[in-house]
Amino acid sequence: MSIVIENVTKLYGEQKALDGVSFSVNTGEVVGFLGPNGAGKSTLMKIITGIIPSTKGRVMVDSFDVTENPVEVKKRIGYLPENNPLYPDMYVKEYLRFVCGIYKMGRKSVNRIKETIEITGLGQEQHKKIGALSKGYRQRVGLAQALIHDPGILILDEPTSGLDPNQLIEIRNLISKSGREKTVMLSTHIMQEVEAICDRVIIIDNGRIKADDRKDEIYSRLEETTHTIMVEFDEDINEQQLLSINGVTDVRLLKERQWLLQSASSDDIRPDVFRFAVDNHLTVLSLQQQEKSLEEVFRALTGGTKG
Repeated sequence: MSIVIENVTKLYGEQKALDGVSFSVNTGEVVGFLGPNGAGKSTLMKIITGIIPSTKGRVMVDSFDVTENPVEVKKRIGYLPENNPLYPDMYVKEYLRFVCGIYKMGRKSVNRIKETIEITGLGQEQHKKIGALSKGYRQRVGLAQALIHDPGILILDEPTSGLDPNQLIEIRNLISKSGREKTVMLSTHIMQEVEAICDRVIIIDNGRIKADDRKDEIYSRLEETTHTIMVEFDEDINEQQLLSINGVTDVRLLKERQWLLQSASSDDIRPDVFRFAVDNHLTVLSLQQQEKSLEEVFRALTGGTKG
């Protein structure tokens, strides 16, 4: 199932949350949707799911217009909002039965609840109240309600927010597994998450799309104007000594005797670093060229971190 977004604009009074946004997500894609706080990510996800209307433009889900056919669209989408609203006094299995009732699943509910509990790893927690669960298991319940009706499209808004590293990996693996069969649109601030599970990256800032590329192509957005290496020596040296190396324009101490060196051009400065070490009777313990990162692309396109 596909999502097609055509020239979508959203106004809150005089404030423009979205400004002529257009793109499409194809069947089977896992798309990472990135942007600073207030960039318009959650607003667009709410428009796609039919929770709020757009001011202008059109959204199509599996060829159904979100405005004209909201019920058909909701049948095809599983949505996990950022704040994951749940009923804390309901038991896990009871809550999933309640969600099945909303989707009028009838006799299919029994088997589907059993399958979804297994998929999301909620087996040992299914008879507990949601309010008694850890944050990680509450996120699993949120994903379970999004998956329960077996939708073709998943819209996940910050699905791993607030999780510890172990919980994050578990939820990430669950999303990856779901992405093999479904179209997934994932909003997150965790760049490693996008690099780990997404096929494509869309970056939005101030309500406008700044980049839309396959993950392996997004790095071309960075100009080839710098060269960065990480180097560790066997003895202490100072910043001024490193700045004397030919081509080095910026240095940063990472930890004891380990430095990040940057040049102002794309020329490889590693030979100059080796010559510096020999001239100063130093041993290079490690030397590694720093690859471009998604975080660098994000900062370059959005003007740095916003609050």
